[in-house]
Amino acid sequence: MIIQRHNKTLSTPTGGMQVTVYRPVDEGAYPAIIFYSEIFQQTTPIARSAKILAGHGFVVLVPEIFHEFNPEGTVLAYDDEGKDKGNADKFAKPLESYDSDNQVMIDYLKSQPFCSGKVGSMGVCIGGHLAFRAALNPSVDGAFCLYATDLHSNTLPCNEGNQTLERCGDIQCEMVMVFGKQDPHVSPEGRRLIHNTMSDNQVNFSWLEVNAQHAFMRDEGDRYDAALALQMYRNAVDFFHRCL
Repeated sequence: MIIQRHNKTLSTPTGGMQVTVYRPVDEGAYPAIIFYSEIFQQTTPIARSAKILAGHGFVVLVPEIFHEFNPEGTVLAYDDEGKDKGNADKFAKPLESYDSDNQVMIDYLKSQPFCSGKVGSMGVCIGGHLAFRAALNPSVDGAFCLYATDLHSNTLPCNEGNQTLERCGDIQCEMVMVFGKQDPHVSPEGRRLIHNTMSDNQVNFSWLEVNAQHAFMRDEGDRYDAALALQMYRNAVDFFHRCL
């Protein structure tokens, strides 16, 4: 499918949040995917991922996840300075603010004629965590989470009792969890904790561990695995066509 894109600034309880909307050119109402980025926000690899998904018949919404701390349109570089800034923003933003961001995006999507009203979430790295977090909202109909960080460690700021993994029993939709076995950010012990907690809470999920490093989806850098990335896109498209 040929796609189009435009930017939109949404009003959230913590300030304006720019989102980029990718969607098919052809008229119609399409299911939507909120696609959460890494800590670097909407880099060119993230934009390419969004285009791939949109080209399969989805509205894809990419938010600036740290809109509270950066000028609109900020993209951080894949270097030490960008990593330090992104991590600082990550540990400064409470999880409750992502919840309100997510609700604003869902409300926006459901009000648009180009959206069918069905909404899923997907993300990579911290975005995998945020896609998982989004699934706590009953309006989300499916979540595809790639190498989600900080789920097992409970290190992101939030109110007491509101860590994402400990609330997974609230999830009503189907989930897909994907991790790289060589990912230093989510240890084998951490992966077991996530799997066991989701199982204990009777979450409906599929689990896939692949021989890959962290950020194997990112088509810039030495860790990119093109074959695995293509497989994940196919899995995600099939999953969302079924769930949405």
